[in-house]
Amino acid sequence: MIIILGDPERHFAHYCVPMREVELWRRLTRALGEDYAPSWAATVALQGLGSRTVAEALRAGVPCKTIWRAVWAELELPSTER
Repeated sequence: MIIILGDPERHFAHYCVPMREVELWRRLTRALGEDYAPSWAATVALQGLGSRTVAEALRAGVPCKTIWRAVWAELELPSTER
């Protein structure tokens, strides 16, 4: 059983709205730093993205939320960052 406190439509929208690329980059920058995030995104191949980098996945049209989940798992970030 799931209990939602507050406005249920707001919570539902949180899970249904696709992540925008700007949000993906904001999270990457927060996790890796402003200088390292672009380099890491262009060079590190992630298994969760079919051995593609973040940059390759973006060019291929992979949803940003899918990319972030792969990054989150790779970096072993806390659940609060998911």
